[in-house]
Amino acid sequence: MTDSTHPTGATPTHANRTLFQSLELDMRLLGMIGALVLIAIGFSIATGGNFLTPRNIFNLTVQTVSVAIMATGMVFVIVTRNIDLSVGALLAVCSAVIAMVQTQVLPGYFGLELGSPWIAPLAVLSGLVVGTFIGAFNGLLIGYQAIPAFIVTLGGFLVWRYAGWFLTEGQTIAPLDGTFILLGGAEGTLGEFWSWVVGILASLAAVWGVYSARRNRIKHDFPTKPLWAEYTIGGLFVAAIMGFVAILNAYDVPRGKLRRIFEERGEVLPDGFTQGHGLPISVLILIVVAIVMTIVARKTRLGRYIFATGGNPDAAELSGINTRLLTVKIFAIMGFLCGLSAIVAQARLQAHTTDIGTLDELRVIAAAVIGGTALAGGAGTIYGAILGALIMQSLTSGMGMVGVDSPLQNIVVGAVLVFAVWIDIVYRRKTGDV
Repeated sequence: MTDSTHPTGATPTHANRTLFQSLELDMRLLGMIGALVLIAIGFSIATGGNFLTPRNIFNLTVQTVSVAIMATGMVFVIVTRNIDLSVGALLAVCSAVIAMVQTQVLPGYFGLELGSPWIAPLAVLSGLVVGTFIGAFNGLLIGYQAIPAFIVTLGGFLVWRYAGWFLTEGQTIAPLDGTFILLGGAEGTLGEFWSWVVGILASLAAVWGVYSARRNRIKHDFPTKPLWAEYTIGGLFVAAIMGFVAILNAYDVPRGKLRRIFEERGEVLPDGFTQGHGLPISVLILIVVAIVMTIVARKTRLGRYIFATGGNPDAAELSGINTRLLTVKIFAIMGFLCGLSAIVAQARLQAHTTDIGTLDELRVIAAAVIGGTALAGGAGTIYGAILGALIMQSLTSGMGMVGVDSPLQNIVVGAVLVFAVWIDIVYRRKTGDV
């Protein structure tokens, strides 16, 4: 068998292929990237170049994280033909628990004041446990009591937000622990050096992924891309990763903040000294979540069961998959990610507010659907959901920068959601993937 290991880097079967056919790129992914590029260029022109400044890109990535984290979980929920309308409310009640643990429970019952090394870990743990427990409870009602997911989570939409309201008595809770606040990304970053280290490691991992995929294809005698196509894809990955790190490092820490940092160390800020923010810790958390969720989706039995159930629930159950227990697991994962998003959102705001997470359920669902998750079930990607969240946040931030009123922003986002679903339906009809 002759494949792309031919000395010329391409076989006769590749000779007449187009560039896109040779690269074997996902056209839906290209469409999302193209839409994001057009949005960025459009708002950059409208704002006189301010949209694509390092400062705004830094803020945009930090603001995207909490919705993107939940969107990765929503992929699993929608793939199995369910829906979760309670994620914003679940985020709110987790945030309330986290805030009360920091400011009331640990100081009042255990004598741990803000600044104690135990505050942040215990607060984080409380949010994750509460989110996972509530998510599993939703899954029990849906999977074992056969209550439609729409009804269970619609009830949760009301119950959990106001449970959080009563827990905090409707008050904004602040200040929070300084170490905990670092998780929001606005204050906590890796700095320039460690950001470059993470960028280099991520680039090496991307190149290894391309090489490993090619090796597996050759091992199993599957067709492979020409070598130049592999190099091109690997180069694009590296360029995107290192370019992103370079942009974040280009956003300098304000001199006033640098001066305070040097004064706390008993030093004087040198003239002309600058320091970039680098990669926010919250973005690093999102990257870890994306990697873990992608591995779960593609490499584990749980992931295979999720997509098999979404493709044909009856056949999945007849084949021995415990679809009811699977539903509990999926909603428990969703709850865990809501707790994690609550940590990031609260740390970014540096306070628990009564309106935290408002309308996030719509943003999360929209991000997953814009990212290519089929509402009919059985299809969806983690990277697509994250790109969808970034597109949503780019639209919202860009409209805010050009002075568009909030009601009109919601109108545009709603229209974009409907348009994205229509495009997805047309695409699936043309490709036969229905």
